[in-house]
Amino acid sequence: MTTRRGGWARFALLCLITAVILVPVLHTVLGALAPGGRIGLGTLSGLAGLVAGPALPWFANSLAVSLASVAVCVLIGAPAGYVLARGRARAVGGYALLVFVLQAFPVVTAVVPLFLLFARVQLVDSLPGVAVVYIGTSLAAATWMLSVSIATMPVQLEEAAWLDGCSVAGAFFRVILPGALPGILSTGIFTFLLSWNDYLVALVFLRSQQNYTLAIGLESAGHSPQLALLMMLPPVVLFAVFHRSFRTDGVSGAFAGR
Repeated sequence: MTTRRGGWARFALLCLITAVILVPVLHTVLGALAPGGRIGLGTLSGLAGLVAGPALPWFANSLAVSLASVAVCVLIGAPAGYVLARGRARAVGGYALLVFVLQAFPVVTAVVPLFLLFARVQLVDSLPGVAVVYIGTSLAAATWMLSVSIATMPVQLEEAAWLDGCSVAGAFFRVILPGALPGILSTGIFTFLLSWNDYLVALVFLRSQQNYTLAIGLESAGHSPQLALLMMLPPVVLFAVFHRSFRTDGVSGAFAGR
């Protein structure tokens, strides 16, 4: 009986915390869809005018730099994470320490030097320049996340692939990457959100309105609730599509009973 009461108490606490978290989200959604407390043709025309205006290019800019950051971080972080997870040499330990130190530095400490450097190579006020900054600030964390995911996979799976004639690279692509897919998805979404929600880097490096990301556009548009709703959509869609793939038991029982 005491256990049941404790369960209900935890459930009530979780519901309360969830309600508190969702209040700002609900306020934004109602402000975007029901300005003045009602939904009508004015709401639809306002949303259509926003999308037809500068919001769509800003959305495309944010999506482009975020996806570029995800692609590069996963492509580089996966083999680097494999080295961290499987390597036993001293050089690997030094590399792991270097990655940890790089991850510990806040991005604000590098903004001014990067701006001066990018100004010399004409990467200021350009989306590729912002993407490079996002990749640099996310790669260390992506490498750590992928190394943890790969470390949970049994080494016997790779050894079996080697016995079947696979090379180290072949086992990595045919065994490790498919088995680490939940970790790759988690890393990709984490990296995407870091880039998608960024405000500081875009504010410093972007000057032209046509190059604005959605975060800068939201501020320049006077914190429009419709624009805020548009910014909330990609993370919600990503989680709705991929949440069933976040599991950690995919290969944990591969050698059970042996």
